[in-house]
Amino acid sequence: MIKLRLFVLTALVMLFTVATAMAQSPAATAAANNTGGSWFFPAMGSFAVGIAAFGGALGDGRAIAAACEGTARNPGAGGRIFTMLLLGLALIETLVLFTFLTVVLKY
Repeated sequence: MIKLRLFVLTALVMLFTVATAMAQSPAATAAANNTGGSWFFPAMGSFAVGIAAFGGALGDGRAIAAACEGTARNPGAGGRIFTMLLLGLALIETLVLFTFLTVVLKY
């Protein structure tokens, strides 16, 4: 399990490093100006939405699990927990939608 986490963390760091390098290259500037260049820079929007959706899904899962556990421990507080759960889920999903909106408006 630790090896899998280490592999995923290494892959994300490598993706971040490559994305940063490609964003600073002259080819990326040419692609932004529609003068040809790199295929990778326009695809970064798709990667950003994918990473945001992945992080949002992890956050949603943890929030729902914590709400279920809290309601199981104290059923009387279920209403307040549910209200806070909906607020938290809305905020998590808003970040994913903002990422998608940024990508759509940029390209």
